[in-house]
Amino acid sequence: MTTQLKLTEEQFLQQIIDIAHLYHWQVAHFRPARTDKGWRTPVAADGKGFPDLVMVRDGAVIFAELKADGKQPSPEQWHWIDQLGAHVWHPGDFDAIVEILRME
Repeated sequence: MTTQLKLTEEQFLQQIIDIAHLYHWQVAHFRPARTDKGWRTPVAADGKGFPDLVMVRDGAVIFAELKADGKQPSPEQWHWIDQLGAHVWHPGDFDAIVEILRME
């Protein structure tokens, strides 16, 4: 019997950044900051819900929204996902994610 470790979104994020760097992707992630009104990501205009990661390599671009297992994107996130053709990745998608980052 194997026990699968549940990753937090933050742990999963770092795992994907590390794998992307292994395959020579340049990665951008816009981190939220704690304010007196809770966690906020400083964005302007229509930025609410923008994907967690933007990765580029040799002219290819990948947008990815990362979610812990069992979690789904918000309506604002779905809008960006649909507009950009972004991926929604969960820890259970790990093997497919590695394949995408290795091959793209």
